[in-house]
Amino acid sequence: MASNELATRLAQSTLELCRIDSPIGHEGPIADHVEGWALRHFRRDEVFRVGHTLLLGSLEDPRPTVALIGHLDTVPMHPGDVGRAPRIEGERVHGLGASDMKGGLAVMMALAEDLKRDALPVNVAFLLYEREEGAYAESGLIPLYEKRPDLSRVRFGIAMEPTDGVVQVGCVGSMQVTVRFTGRSAHSARPWQGENAIHKAGPLLTELLGRERVEVNVAGFPFYEVMSATLAKGGRARNVVPEAFELNLNYRFAPGKSVDQAKEDVLALVAGRAEVEFTDASPSGPVAAGNPLFQRLMLLTGLPAASKQAWTDVARFGEWGVDAVNFGPGETAQAHQLHESAPIPPLAVAYEKLAAFLKGAV
Repeated sequence: MASNELATRLAQSTLELCRIDSPIGHEGPIADHVEGWALRHFRRDEVFRVGHTLLLGSLEDPRPTVALIGHLDTVPMHPGDVGRAPRIEGERVHGLGASDMKGGLAVMMALAEDLKRDALPVNVAFLLYEREEGAYAESGLIPLYEKRPDLSRVRFGIAMEPTDGVVQVGCVGSMQVTVRFTGRSAHSARPWQGENAIHKAGPLLTELLGRERVEVNVAGFPFYEVMSATLAKGGRARNVVPEAFELNLNYRFAPGKSVDQAKEDVLALVAGRAEVEFTDASPSGPVAAGNPLFQRLMLLTGLPAASKQAWTDVARFGEWGVDAVNFGPGETAQAHQLHESAPIPPLAVAYEKLAAFLKGAV
């Protein structure tokens, strides 16, 4: 199939998926759609579903298993997108999830349809799951792994997140922390009778303002550790000195640093000046530079590689002992954006690169 015909086919598939609303927590319709499709292209015993998560293919094959990985959910629709129908305009598919990551799903599904999987040098499994866009502990991968611990047999995974067509290795960990400052209320005309909790946060906020990113090199790939105050809440009236003030602190930390070590970094920063509550923590993802299948991917495709300065389920697969990378046709700048869209030509490029890898991986 010519590249332009392939791109048109993949664009139409992406559009079809975008037309199925699947905000996090409402993945049932798209999971049903994918399951119906899967039953036409896989044996019944190769279609395994838990909730709204699907594992397609076999993990019993003696060939090394490569898993193509994609999430079915999107972020909730932006109010500015309500009433805007998904569509194709020029060289782009427009619609919620077009880049993150229904274009990647379309590529996965086309590869499953087209490849003679029994004749490949590797066994290929396809993993499509719910609740990626939420908290780490609520992912649809958790109940799947409880039912299918043999997922740890996968030798190499490719998470088809939007990466602008670059292979992105590893990922930074992510931690959400509530930092609570306490004081004593007073009338704002007599502030000396109280203790202003917002003012007490000033030194920490000043430190965050001047804090430089910390570069950490892992296997030749630079990652950046950063801390940012992302939410603030405090005060109960304009004429009352506030007795409480909360910050949400987001910490991104490099591969090789554990969640416990990251917590120690936060505690060292706060240094006892406020109460600290760790509300969510996602581990960093290992860099798979030494994996032979990763090396084969780079050799066969000629794609550039870079570090993943964000969190993805590469980290979760790392927890299972599975090496994985990120590679997908979507644009990172479009993820979670108002009026999301995705370019069409990279859909065909991603398909062709992955097909070349899977046909020559061993």
